[in-house]
Amino acid sequence: MKTQTFQISNLDLLFLMDHTNHLMYLIWQRELNKHHIPVRQYQVLRKIKEIGSDATIAKIAGKVEREVDVISRQVASMEKDGLIKRIQDTPKSRLFRIQLTKKGLDKLKIADESQSIDMILSTLTKEERKRIYSVLKKISNTLEKHSAIKY
Repeated sequence: MKTQTFQISNLDLLFLMDHTNHLMYLIWQRELNKHHIPVRQYQVLRKIKEIGSDATIAKIAGKVEREVDVISRQVASMEKDGLIKRIQDTPKSRLFRIQLTKKGLDKLKIADESQSIDMILSTLTKEERKRIYSVLKKISNTLEKHSAIKY
């Protein structure tokens, strides 16, 4: 009896990773939409909190791996919505620090308590989570080394 080996092509793997990411993102966005929180907005709020009092548009852009002008427009919109405030570093400085407002902190808390991602990933054992994280981190590091995109 001949044993068949199961083979997965690189494209099959790429398509599966993309499809999985797409579905997780859609499910998560659907949950956040109930609270009027776009995922991109949540990512920026989270990074502002992580960076703390040193948060600037350039630092946020680097952390979320998006262009400074994109983050600048998003910060302006979030300031208009009352989620953040820009504080001038010194009276003559063009540098602004970005701070979360109470409204921004409240939105961040709601998004942090999201149930959909927990539900999806709860199907994995602790060991599976570690393995997936390790593999994805390895791929991500390789991509960053070979990418022409610099944030």
